[in-house]
Amino acid sequence: MTKDVLLSLRGLQFDTSAEDGDRIETITPAEYFKRNDSHYVVFDEAVEGFRENTKNIIKFKENSLDLTKKGLINVHMIFEENRKNMTNYATPYGNILIGIDARSVKMKEREEHIEVDVDYALEINYEHFADCKIKMDIRARNGEGFSLQ
Repeated sequence: MTKDVLLSLRGLQFDTSAEDGDRIETITPAEYFKRNDSHYVVFDEAVEGFRENTKNIIKFKENSLDLTKKGLINVHMIFEENRKNMTNYATPYGNILIGIDARSVKMKEREEHIEVDVDYALEINYEHFADCKIKMDIRARNGEGFSLQ
């Protein structure tokens, strides 16, 4: 895999009161590297209405994913299969205590393409908030097969 990649990051959230989930998708240029059996994707995220960006560092391997945000938003989220992790999510509007109970973290790696799927329950202040899914698709920027649909 090359250093310069395109990252498609899709999230789906089902709260307990809605039949249809909320879908979010972002496609952004990113940097990729692999060190000591862990994969890393680094990219900057802009938030509408603010000048400061948030740097995102995603570290993953089979069965686990760490997401660290630094800047306007600060958090270190850990997704480990069959384990619940608590963290403080710091936003410009205040802090939120969240819990992440990951049911599965799966990774498919090919030469110029990596897919990561995460299925987890999200808690806010010790209360179940939503069942969520994350799908990451990482492809070499100069590679074939990446299209915006």
